[in-house]
Amino acid sequence: MATQTRSAYFTLTAALMLFLSVVAFSDNLFTDVGQASNRDPKFVVHGLFGLAWYVLLLVQANLVRVRNVALHRRVGIATLLVALGVTLSTLYIFVVLWKGWANMGEEVRANRLLLPGFALFLFLAWWNRARADWHKRLVFCATFLMLGPVLARCYDPLIVSWMEPLFPAFTARVDEAGFLLFFFGGWIAFFVSLMVHDRRTLHRVHPVTLAGFAWFVLAWVLGIVT
Repeated sequence: MATQTRSAYFTLTAALMLFLSVVAFSDNLFTDVGQASNRDPKFVVHGLFGLAWYVLLLVQANLVRVRNVALHRRVGIATLLVALGVTLSTLYIFVVLWKGWANMGEEVRANRLLLPGFALFLFLAWWNRARADWHKRLVFCATFLMLGPVLARCYDPLIVSWMEPLFPAFTARVDEAGFLLFFFGGWIAFFVSLMVHDRRTLHRVHPVTLAGFAWFVLAWVLGIVT
């Protein structure tokens, strides 16, 4: 008998985020392995935890899709430890590179405010692990909040690498606008996709989805105006 499966939304979304993370850090992984950051322990540890998180997110989402809940729960222990590693390694980098709030760019300030959201949403996901609709949305919204560095580093390999040779003058004119459109458009699209999934499956937008998007907006507003 074939294994019964559920909606593929979370599996496909996790696969997309894993793909983007590999593209974003392809220089560290494949094309420029001799760069200085690859010899810096804090970045190496953080990068390994980050990659492990996206891999486990895909594994966990697919285990739920194929209804292997028992294995999903066992792997959940490793996932929890990796989530803690992502949080602590990111926090350590923030502390080491701290140069004062006023000296940071808007994106850097927003990322500082998004990290607590990642940690809080994952804690709530663990707390609500028996409520599947809450648990999986908390995990995915937490991951969405941390996509900034991934999306920022994806623009050149995914867009500029092929547009610049074909349309050099146009690419130069729209570079900043194109980056912002890709960066914020892509980021917001993840939240919108979850809202669409909610509407299709629940006939309403789940409170967790709204809370995740609200945290995203608030972090950026505060990052810009403070």
